[in-house]
Amino acid sequence: MIGYVTVGTNDMPRAAAFYDALLGELGAKRTMDGDAFIAWGVNPRRPLVCLAKPYDKNPATAGNGTMVALVARDRATVDALHRKALQLGGSDEGAPGPRGEGFYAGYFRDLDGNKFNFFCTE
Repeated sequence: MIGYVTVGTNDMPRAAAFYDALLGELGAKRTMDGDAFIAWGVNPRRPLVCLAKPYDKNPATAGNGTMVALVARDRATVDALHRKALQLGGSDEGAPGPRGEGFYAGYFRDLDGNKFNFFCTE
């Protein structure tokens, strides 16, 4: 059902380097690349994560209550990706751990304050 999600940035080169390194850990590559928009995916027919400068030219802001959840294959991958996000300059929003029965997740914010998590189900 979801084709792609988009988060905003005020510093495209810095944010692009963050996502190149982080999403590359999942095997994602840039599928579209322009001055104001970049999209990453593992397959062009699967959902994409996109980074964009706001169309209205106003500063990008993180949405209050908005979060993007990215699936990982297992707990070790969630742990590694959360750690990688923090090493790349992201901030911790909740260390990896169980969040209810059969759900394991680690939460972080990217360089522009957008909230994400990596999760797996068991």
